[in-house]
Amino acid sequence: MPKLHGRVLLPFILLLISTNIIAQKSLVFGFIDRDEISKRPDPLRHFKSYNGSYNLGDKHYWASAGFTGIHGYAIAGIWLLVGLGFGSYMIFKYFHANSSTTMIEYSPSYYILMFSLVVLFTILAIVASCVALAANNGFEHRVETLRRTIFDAGGDTCQSIRRVVKVLLSMQTLLSPYNFQAEQTLNITTHRLRRGSITIQQFIDKTQHTSNEAIRTLYVANIVVVTVNLVLLISALVLLIWHWPLGFIIIILCCWILTTLSWVLTGFDFFFHTFADDTCSALKDFQQNPQNNSLQIILPCANPGTSDKTLEQIGATVHNFITQLNSKLREVQGLGLNDIGENSVGTICDPFSGAPNYSFTPDLCPKDTIPIEDLKYVLSKVTCYEGNSSGNCAGEGRFIPQASSVILFAYTQSIQDLIEIFPDLLSLSQCSKVKQAFANILQYQCRPFRRSARVLWSSMLSLSILMILLVLTLIVKAHQETGRSFDTCSITPKKVETIPKNLPECSNSAGNVQKM
Repeated sequence: MPKLHGRVLLPFILLLISTNIIAQKSLVFGFIDRDEISKRPDPLRHFKSYNGSYNLGDKHYWASAGFTGIHGYAIAGIWLLVGLGFGSYMIFKYFHANSSTTMIEYSPSYYILMFSLVVLFTILAIVASCVALAANNGFEHRVETLRRTIFDAGGDTCQSIRRVVKVLLSMQTLLSPYNFQAEQTLNITTHRLRRGSITIQQFIDKTQHTSNEAIRTLYVANIVVVTVNLVLLISALVLLIWHWPLGFIIIILCCWILTTLSWVLTGFDFFFHTFADDTCSALKDFQQNPQNNSLQIILPCANPGTSDKTLEQIGATVHNFITQLNSKLREVQGLGLNDIGENSVGTICDPFSGAPNYSFTPDLCPKDTIPIEDLKYVLSKVTCYEGNSSGNCAGEGRFIPQASSVILFAYTQSIQDLIEIFPDLLSLSQCSKVKQAFANILQYQCRPFRRSARVLWSSMLSLSILMILLVLTLIVKAHQETGRSFDTCSITPKKVETIPKNLPECSNSAGNVQKM
């Protein structure tokens, strides 16, 4: 009987060793057929093509994905340089201005036109700012939900591995006195699984922290820049009516700086929009090919061909063992040994179906069968203990010696532990929970996630363009009002009264009067 239990344990150990692939794998590259990813310029490789695919652990992927927002970064740099040049020119002109410069007179319609343009661009910029704030909140919520789903799947995988390790340690303790080779194999397997669990957990913690910092930074930056921009826009409207030249210049300077920051954020928002597309494509690819994907490091799955064959082998071995055990019990019942006293044994429940699939069906056992977890109590009924008070084990139907019963109990408990963790092994090998989670993401989360990223980028792009138009309009308006006097809330300047050239001199008129 102990040899039979030893044969049951061997394929189980083989399964655990095959499951250890998750502990030995480093980051695996994704497999997404998207030429635009591989053709992206990589700043870390002197702007050569990335020549790779979606890979969360590759800094070259992040660099190439971040470079997709170059339009925002470039315009921000150009706008900043133009601002420095324009500011230097205005300072030079201020200190070297010609006092005899004549002012150009404008028609009232020109003042009304510039005032209307400033108000129009300001209102449009305020609307774009409000849309950007709403889109920023929506994007943060969507990306947080998606992150939580992905990392929860990785955490569930770690929990499954920990449950397997816990059972292995229990089996190792039970079998160490009787099977040294099995105990050593279990010890090696346990250490490998532990290392795998630690590796996965460390990757999850690192990636979760990094992604959380990046998302929170972008979220806060968008809020700060857009909110300050809103305040400046409202202030610009007030100063437009108040006609305070110095305050108007300060507003233009601040708006210029915020426009630069808006373009930088536009680039970053486009990068996150690109990342959203890549992530959803990677999740879709994971459903089709879980073994060759960069998500494999946090959501590991065993090779389906090897794992299915090993699971089938375990099911066949356990099924054959329980079948033989029930056959032995029927032989005992046929001899009448089991009918002596009150120690009727019965039939052990077989949680595995027969050939050829040997499916795990623990809920289909007949009601009159004995569950596998109660097998140890059955053994205690038919065990002849050394301290038996009556001394008549045969008469009481106790036909198993105590020494053999202890060994049988160890192997039986190991079989019970194996059956208990079999759903975890099945889940790890088939990635059922992971695929269900990702199917939910692809069906319900990806579309709103990508849409929120696109709306955020579009709103920031619109705001940045409107801010450029507004700043240029404010500069023209400030130049238009230079040297002119305005009443509060007026659009056109005050009229300057001129002295007629042909008026008679006062002294001559007085002399003529005296002569008369």
